[in-house]
Amino acid sequence: MIWRRDDADEALPATLDARGRERTVADNGEVTVVGAGARLEGTVVSAGSLRIDGQVKGQISAEGDVVLSPQSQVEADIRAQNVSVAGRFRGTIVVKGKAHLARGGRIDGDITSKTLVVEEGGVFHGQSIMDSAAGTPPGKSEQGQAGSERRQPSEPSRVNA
Repeated sequence: MIWRRDDADEALPATLDARGRERTVADNGEVTVVGAGARLEGTVVSAGSLRIDGQVKGQISAEGDVVLSPQSQVEADIRAQNVSVAGRFRGTIVVKGKAHLARGGRIDGDITSKTLVVEEGGVFHGQSIMDSAAGTPPGKSEQGQAGSERRQPSEPSRVNA
């Protein structure tokens, strides 16, 4: 099911953009919805945003945002602009912007993002990598290359008093 922005603005969760303005996940015009009774296995690719109310296992790639509703159960690797998890998630998340774990949501896996928000009541088991170049393939960002270099500890300086 694809929702057009003018059809369903009020049914979509609101988030804040980089400038602090409220927006919905449908700001790019389309949201693909995986319904509560749906079970998908394989690769899901969305040119817009994606909302998952059902079960997905595999790979998820979205040009927009990915929203996992409270009843969702997802075991996948997600690549998207932003992600919000209110259901159950197992796998890896790589986003260019914000990863959000809502109250009652659970993430078992690793997250790479610019920003991570964990609400009280959310459960996160895994590793978080905060990276300003999040979503960039490994080896493509200068920061990623510089961060992988090992530095030798320097000798402690001594001050004579």
